Amino acid sequence: MPRRTLPTAEDQAARFVRQREADRKATAEDYVELIADLLREEGEARAVDLARRMGVSQATVTATVGRLQRDGLVETKPYRGLFLTAAGTALAAEAKARHDLVVRFLIAVGLDAGTAEQDAEGIEHHASDKALTAFARFLSERGDTT
Repeated sequence: MPRRTLPTAEDQAARFVRQREADRKATAEDYVELIADLLREEGEARAVDLARRMGVSQATVTATVGRLQRDGLVETKPYRGLFLTAAGTALAAEAKARHDLVVRFLIAVGLDAGTAEQDAEGIEHHASDKALTAFARFLSERGDTT
C-alpha cells in the first residue's frame, strides 16, 4: 500500500476553508429549495412546515429565515408565510439542478434511488464545479440527458 504524503499546510487549509464555506451555503440552499418546493406543491411555505420537514425547531427556522432575509433571498409577509426573492428563486433553481444531477449520477453508477436521494443531500453542496461537470459528462456519454 503506497504511503500517503500530507498536503502542504496551505493546500490543506484551503480545503478546510472551502468545506466550511460549503457548509454555510448548504443551509441557505436547503431552505430556499424547500421553500420553492412548498410554494410549488402546496401554494404556501410556512415556518412551521419548514421546521417539520427540516427536523428542526421553530426557533431555528426563525433564526435561519432572518439570515435569509438579511441576505436578500427570502421575504416574509404577515399572515402569508414565506416567499423567495428573485435571488432566492435563482439559488433554489441552481440547488435543485445540482441535486438532480448528483442523484442521476449516483443512480447511473449503481445506487438505488432512495440511497441516491439521501446521499445527494450532502454531496450536492460539497462537490466542486469540476466534479459536477465530470458527472454531467459521464451521464451525457451514457446518453442520459434527463
